[in-house]
Amino acid sequence: MISVIIPAYNHEQFIGAAVESVLGQTWMDLELLVIDDGSTDRTGAIVQGYKDSRLTYLYQENQDAFNTINRGLGLVRGDYVAILNSDDVYTLNRLERLVTTQKQTGAQCLFTDVIPISDSGDEFVDPAFGWNVWHQKNRRFFAQCGDLYTAFLKGNFMVTTSNLFMTAQAVKKVGQFCSLRYLHDYDFIFRMMLAFPGKVHYLENEKLLYYRIHSGNTLGEAAITGREQDKDVIRKYMLARVPDDLQGIISAGTDRLVELEHELLEVKNALHKPIPGIKQQIAMLTQSISARLTRKGGN
Repeated sequence: MISVIIPAYNHEQFIGAAVESVLGQTWMDLELLVIDDGSTDRTGAIVQGYKDSRLTYLYQENQDAFNTINRGLGLVRGDYVAILNSDDVYTLNRLERLVTTQKQTGAQCLFTDVIPISDSGDEFVDPAFGWNVWHQKNRRFFAQCGDLYTAFLKGNFMVTTSNLFMTAQAVKKVGQFCSLRYLHDYDFIFRMMLAFPGKVHYLENEKLLYYRIHSGNTLGEAAITGREQDKDVIRKYMLARVPDDLQGIISAGTDRLVELEHELLEVKNALHKPIPGIKQQIAMLTQSISARLTRKGGN
């Protein structure tokens, strides 16, 4: 049996499609745990409207996604564990393909390529679309280097928690998701690769997950926090693969490279500050003369 966890929060527009994509799987031997993380919209009512003995709905006060997933991990009963965010959607053959591949390869964790979709479910097919450019860059790097761990240091081409499919044994060994709000999936996949070298499998040529990119997303504090967490995760797991006697050298060198990037940006900005126009220069000169005359008059 497969245990699927859906951490749900205020996704009344999308939760139905997520639930149906699990209950409609070609692999029918599963349980679905929907944990409502304090939704204030109709998310709970919609989920409870489904009458399927495989579905369990639980409500809790808001605790954030990683805590919600961790609660689900403590309740699962299956031999396999999968996660689906409440705004994403499985292809209907996803679980069957992953179980089959796991049995063939002995992998402890598997993930696939994804299909980016909009709020309305339309696929983002334009290669020049920003997300597609980012994702294909990461995939190309993996194709070039051929090593999952190295490629993940370059970028998270797993993309989302929804892409994780694991054996219950692997989940037990790796443990709970960490408290990084934006990058708990990124941290988790590194821990999985360290715990099971060579046993994390990427179905790079199969798109078995619809990943929702919301039109309302804008740059803000989340973009800054996410990148700060990104930097910390990369540093941590880069050093995790370096021998102890070399960690000080690598740490000092990478820190200096980061500092140099900031210094270069500051120098470039200083050198390329726009020269004031003639009117601005005259105004600045007038202000300077006026200030001097005022000071002399005061003396």
